[in-house]
Amino acid sequence: MTQTVFECAEGLRVGTVDFVSPSEIKVLLDIEAPDSVALNAGGVRSFPRVNGYVLIPVDDAYVVGQVEWITIERSAFPKRSGVRDFGVVDLPYPLRRMSTNPVGTLRKQAGPGDEYTFRRGANALPSVGGAILLPTERQLRSIVESGDQQRIQMGTSPLAASATVSVDPDRIFGRHLAVLGNTGSGKSCSVAGLIRWSLEEARSNRSEGRPNARFIILDPNGEYTRAFNDEEGGLQARVFRVEPTSEDESALKVPLWFWNSEEWASFTQASAKTQRPLLARALREVKAGRTGFGETSEEEKRLRLRRYLSSVMITIRKDLTTGAIRDDENKFGFRLRAIRDDLDTRRAAMPTFGLDAIRKAIDESLDSAYKSFVKNGETIEYFIAFSEARIEAVLDPLQASLDKLGGIVYQEGPDEDVPIPFNGSDLADHIEILAKQENLSQFLDFLVSRIRTFLSDSRINSVVSAKDFTSLERWLTDYIGADAAAEGEIAVLDLSLVPSDVVHVVTAVAARMVFEALQRYRRLKGEVLPTVIVMEEAHTFVKRYNSDAENQNAGAICCKVFERIAREGRKFGLGLVLSSQRPSELSPTVLSQCNSFLLHRISNDRDQELVARLVPDNLRGLLRELPSLPSQHAILLGWASELPVLTRMRDLPREHRPQSDDPDFWEVWTGKGRDGKSVERSIDWKAVARVWQGDRGATDTAQGEDDGSDALEE
Repeated sequence: MTQTVFECAEGLRVGTVDFVSPSEIKVLLDIEAPDSVALNAGGVRSFPRVNGYVLIPVDDAYVVGQVEWITIERSAFPKRSGVRDFGVVDLPYPLRRMSTNPVGTLRKQAGPGDEYTFRRGANALPSVGGAILLPTERQLRSIVESGDQQRIQMGTSPLAASATVSVDPDRIFGRHLAVLGNTGSGKSCSVAGLIRWSLEEARSNRSEGRPNARFIILDPNGEYTRAFNDEEGGLQARVFRVEPTSEDESALKVPLWFWNSEEWASFTQASAKTQRPLLARALREVKAGRTGFGETSEEEKRLRLRRYLSSVMITIRKDLTTGAIRDDENKFGFRLRAIRDDLDTRRAAMPTFGLDAIRKAIDESLDSAYKSFVKNGETIEYFIAFSEARIEAVLDPLQASLDKLGGIVYQEGPDEDVPIPFNGSDLADHIEILAKQENLSQFLDFLVSRIRTFLSDSRINSVVSAKDFTSLERWLTDYIGADAAAEGEIAVLDLSLVPSDVVHVVTAVAARMVFEALQRYRRLKGEVLPTVIVMEEAHTFVKRYNSDAENQNAGAICCKVFERIAREGRKFGLGLVLSSQRPSELSPTVLSQCNSFLLHRISNDRDQELVARLVPDNLRGLLRELPSLPSQHAILLGWASELPVLTRMRDLPREHRPQSDDPDFWEVWTGKGRDGKSVERSIDWKAVARVWQGDRGATDTAQGEDDGSDALEE
């Protein structure tokens, strides 16, 4: 005969409800209740511990309570009447009390068997005097293993009979995940494990071929370069680094023509009033004047000249319409002179399109308005107002040349942010030309100097140079992935040797390019392409900044990119995984958009306070374990889990872990490893110096000597 909930519960009772509120249920434990292990109900059951679970029967279901604290209440007088029939009088006896937080409802499924379903929230709360029950092992598993789509096993729950803790990738990656904890607490292994376990499970559920998955890891410390080189397991990672050390790795490239105007302005520290508008204009005109690198055909040259003359025509017409030809500062004359000088460099290459006539008309106009005088031995030049007739005389040969080239081109695009190839030196040259046109050379000399210094730095040039790089399509294929991840599901961008001057810009550009590529994919296909960006050491790249500052530095621009991804990425299939040891330094905007959290050991007070705000008030007791969590243990909470749960993460083999272990001082000092094998670290500063100074041959030699050593096992 089927037993009711109350009949099944009688042997598991340990106390009664003493106080009820929507956020807390206080319990008076029975005097006879065991201290640690319950032997009743036909089996050995662990007595509730802090953050463990108890059940409270209500109607046809159970309210699940998570234990927040347990205490002893001492009294100077007995609080029960004793056994009067036998003349026994009770002595004062300490009473045990417990506080629990209602987290959900457990309901038995219809039909035979001992199956339950758990849902967050409680429709009805118990009354005072209700029974408090120990959950059975099946009930504990039903609580922790709840959820409709638990596809990826990430660990077990030590507080719930080692129940399996699984997650749905749509939840944990689709709405952003933050992995937070002190250094050495296991964050990197958790991130690497989630990626590995997800891909392994996807492969086992795919009928044929590799999983059509894309993970892009932005790795500032070079921890993940060997974590996914697992041919036996079927994983394959594409590794990009500044100085490739093997044939399996590729040179990291984030060409400068990917950078948008805001990124250029932050890197060059361009001022908002004068330098930034000219920089944006220079980017727009340089991109409009080029169709690629190394163009040699006559058609390409004609198109470039046509775009340039169109820009000149539009600029002069605008000045004529707005009256700039008669402005008080006389900038138009200097602008016209700069156009003439620019034409001189083009006439020799393109002699048949009437450029001589344009130059002659400009010279005549300049002569008509040019004036000068000598002051303190210095010649001061200026221009008086130009007549409209003189300017029309310049526009006529311009129009004639454009007619020969195919007519004027109105630049609806590209704008300054479209990734169209150009050479950095062309940008610096063009800014100088615009400075002369606007008579602003004194304000732009430092900007041009910074760009030229930047381009001459070989360390930076190796990353941002467009040399040996073919197209935007090639970059998207290499860094995001081709169809069905034909070349591997994981791309690791090793940023460890990227110069600090540009590391924030390079990181921002790489993340933004992925985001904007997925935006355009959805626009073309009408559906999203699920992709995940992993940002290690997120407190460095997603750091809160002063939004009121007039000129944002590169760090602020990098953070703004991730804030946009956090706000809008889900709509375009882009998930974000942040890993950080200092959550209090992260951007509040990004952190607020993370719907799932994996919290490892956190000991800093400020970080604990911030994390405590992520959960409801009645569940904050679980976070009190954060300072004492051992390695490989974490608390999973948020959208990815039906309820906050303490998790022991799955074991990750040593060869699959990121290179983030604590230094093994004692083993190196004594020369003995834990397994009894000899541990010796040879010192070859000569090889280090050669690699440091750019001798690539030394890299291969050092790599060959160190393969298999303990230092590089992880």
